[in-house]
Amino acid sequence: MGLQVKEIYVNLPVKDLEKSKSFFNSLGFEFHPEMTDEKAACMIAGENIFVMLLTEPFFKTFTKKELTDATRNTEVITAISADSREAVDEMVNKALAAGGKASNDKMDNEYMYGWSFQDLDGHLWELVYMEQS
Repeated sequence: MGLQVKEIYVNLPVKDLEKSKSFFNSLGFEFHPEMTDEKAACMIAGENIFVMLLTEPFFKTFTKKELTDATRNTEVITAISADSREAVDEMVNKALAAGGKASNDKMDNEYMYGWSFQDLDGHLWELVYMEQS
């Protein structure tokens, strides 16, 4: 077996860190206090999965490339699992109520159910529930 990753950190640039923290907090996410300050917030997405919300100026210190305007272009879709169809709907509805935007229509086939939204900065998030067979 090849490389086994112990943790994953997804880094996302955000325009307003406090608004982004409030948005994701309203979805039920918590933040790691020792890894959160005025430039970055470490959102706990799972036992070993973290999303680093970085202010755009701070994010730019990690790359020589230009930032993509996620409201107009897409570079990545962050897909996360849900425990049920109801949990998918609940999370997306919370995101929309908190100021997020609709992304795609619901996907419903024999083994997978999903729905997606855009966060305040236009980053795409997909919630997926897969039937266990």
